[in-house]
Amino acid sequence: MRKFAVLSLLLTSACAEGPNHLGNPLTWPTQGIGTAIENSIYNERRGRVEVFVKTNHPALIADIRAGGGATLTQAFDIARVPRSIRPAHTLQLQSDLPLYETNIEALIVAIMVVST
Repeated sequence: MRKFAVLSLLLTSACAEGPNHLGNPLTWPTQGIGTAIENSIYNERRGRVEVFVKTNHPALIADIRAGGGATLTQAFDIARVPRSIRPAHTLQLQSDLPLYETNIEALIVAIMVVST
């Protein structure tokens, strides 16, 4: 009887009129799989960005200082940063350049935060 009550509650909550933060319980398994796949893709791309930034840190700093360059463009390409926001993001990177000169992890995060 208890299982029936829980199942009934789940099914009726799926029919709620207003939005809720949990979404439709009937789609949770699919959402979980989708989220796992998205996280896997993001983590793989972030790993490639991390290796690239660590390998090319001095050139990236020089490109940021100059307002752009081939190495920064390649980092943006790997991270999938939209071309339309790259100029503004480069200016933001320039404003925080002292941090990125000494903190590689912060530079990785700064590049990835605007990726798609």
